[in-house]
Parts: sequence; structure tokens; C-alpha cells
Amino acid sequence: MQPIWENVYERRHIQVTGGENRQGLRVGLGHPFLFCDKKRAKLDALAKINDQTLKGKSGSMHIFQLTILMFLAAVLIGCTPGLPDTPYPASDTYRVPTAIRFNLARRNFFLHVPPGIAPDEPLPLVVVLHGAFSTALQTEAETGFSALADRENFFVAYPEGIGLFGLLHHWNAGHCCGKAAADKIDDVGYLAEVIAVVSGRVAVDQRRIYLVGMSNGGMMTYRYAIERGYELAAIAVVSATIGSSRGEEPPAWTIPPPIQPLPVIAFHGTGDEHIPPEGGPIPLKGGARSYRPVAEAMEYWRTANGCEQPPQIRDETSGAMTGFIWDNCRDGQRVEYYRLKDWGHRWPAPYFTAGLADDDGLKNFDATERIWRFLRDFRR
Repeated sequence: MQPIWENVYERRHIQVTGGENRQGLRVGLGHPFLFCDKKRAKLDALAKINDQTLKGKSGSMHIFQLTILMFLAAVLIGCTPGLPDTPYPASDTYRVPTAIRFNLARRNFFLHVPPGIAPDEPLPLVVVLHGAFSTALQTEAETGFSALADRENFFVAYPEGIGLFGLLHHWNAGHCCGKAAADKIDDVGYLAEVIAVVSGRVAVDQRRIYLVGMSNGGMMTYRYAIERGYELAAIAVVSATIGSSRGEEPPAWTIPPPIQPLPVIAFHGTGDEHIPPEGGPIPLKGGARSYRPVAEAMEYWRTANGCEQPPQIRDETSGAMTGFIWDNCRDGQRVEYYRLKDWGHRWPAPYFTAGLADDDGLKNFDATERIWRFLRDFRR
């Protein structure tokens, strides 16, 4: 097996996905030849390490492996440049600090800037939230949102939940999850700060701010939309639910009525064993946490958006995806839910779907593009 550190600092020039050859960025860790390339590191190191090392056959994490992961996470953050103090920075993904702190350190986020921006031409902003124990840069790689932003001309912000040494990031979605929820971390306030910081640094179209999330990040998306939906034009969620509880305990937080209606698009795989679409205990963790059904989330937004007619049902991708479309809603609102046959707990985009068998209906399917086509039609 390839050494997990090979693609991070093995040589000065690293071949980047797509054939581009780029000079690496010097990392000040004391070694004269320690260079790294942000894009290759994101794709080949962080994402693959998460799959091969963190999940392991036994499901356990060794101390040595965790140490290596923490080191690599620090390297990757160091490889990402800070956002320059100009209203029209060059196209790249930048590390941006906020005024909010956790464990005495500022909470950063990452901002992707598309090419050719101008201060007098505000662009849409898509805020993308990672799942639990993932990272902003891994999510950038897996979703492909930055590459799409370069083609479609919008900003992408990738915030990060609280974590440990650049790893184990997660969100306080109210009902879930982990230390963030137990300590009542104000992630709603943090995301509001992210939007404000981006809007203060580059020209954002305030009528076209969208929120997207995966898993625990999707739960956070629901929470933010419910509490601060007046800032958003539409939301998108992958593999998430609107409520959960631990064991026999009553839920620590229940979903309130939304502050206003919002267009919603959601995706969920029928083979998801982390958040079962039908709800109930998590199969992989012995039933420690029980989730509400995905249908309950769709009913919540159908009611909030005044969608009174039954949904249109569409079979797509050779029957591998079934869509439920509520498009006759109050004031032009809309709800779309796509059920992916046998799909698990992963983002359904070419990072994962390109490797499917040729006869699989989801081969090369790209939920990121489908999400953008939905979001871009809405303004607040």
C-alpha cells in the first residue's frame, strides 16, 4: 500500500489531478525539501487517509495513525494561503479567520474564489458544510463544488465544525452531535459570522446566499435554515435528518417551526447505514442513537412551504434514482427529494460515482450539479 504521507511531501513538483504541473508551496516545518500541493494533498492524502485509516477493518484508530493524521491536517492547513486584502483576489481556495474562538484559537473557514471576479459584480455564495469527522478541504474535494463554481461563477465557503488538531470536526445541530451538541457550541452564530466575513471581503449577491450540508452538516443546514432562514435563498441536504435522540432519553432539542419558508432539495441513499432513511437506530452503532425518518423532514418542509398537492414522482438514471417533486407550493416555494437506490453514506458525485460499474444507473451521477441547478433559480 502506498505510504500515507507520500503525496504530501515526496517532491517539489507534484502532478495535480487533471494534468496541471504546479510549483509546491514551502511549508515551514524545518525540512529543506518539505513541499506540498494543496489540491493533490486534499484529494490523495486527506480523503484517502480517512477512508483507509480512520475507518479500518476493525473500526479502531491507532495512536500512531492518529498522530500522522493530525500532522497531515496541519500540513494541509499550512498549504492553503490566506485570503489577500483585495476586493478581487485571484482564483484559489483561501483560509480565512473569523473573530469566533474555540479553545483559544480562532475558528477558520475556507473560501473558494472563481476566476475573473469584479468588485462591482456581486456573485452568489454557496456555503457547504462537511459531515461529522470530515473536514472542509475533504468536502471540497468530494463534492466538486469549487470546480463547478469556476464554471458557473459563484463563491463557495467551507466552514468547519469544532474538532481536535484539525480532525474530528462536527456540528451542534441541536439534536446532534457529540461534544458540539453537549457543550451547546453556537454554530448558528459561527455560520452567520462566516457569511458576514465573506460578504465583507468580496462582492456577494445578498439575495443569492445558499446553504448546503452533508450528514451532520445537513442537520446543521436544517437548523440554520429554521433559525436564520431570512438570510438564505434556498438549501440543499444530503444524507441527513431533522431530528434524533439517544436511547430512551427524550431529545435534548426539538425542531421548532421555521422562521420562514425556504426551497429545499434533498438526497438520501436507501443503503445508508449511518442515517437510515426510514429512521430508527443506527445499524452500525448498536442503536445508541435513533434518527427521525427522512420522510418526516420532507413533510416538515412541505407544510412550511405550503405544498398542498401530492408530489410528482419521477424515475431517473435507469431507475436508480426516484424523485419526489412538490412544485405547486405557496409563493413559488419548492421541495425536491431524491431517493438513491442502494446508495450509502457518501456524497453522490463523480468523486465516488465515477468508479461504479458501467451498468449502474448512478455511474457518473453528480448531485452537486443537480443541487446548483436547483439553488440558482431562487432569490430571497
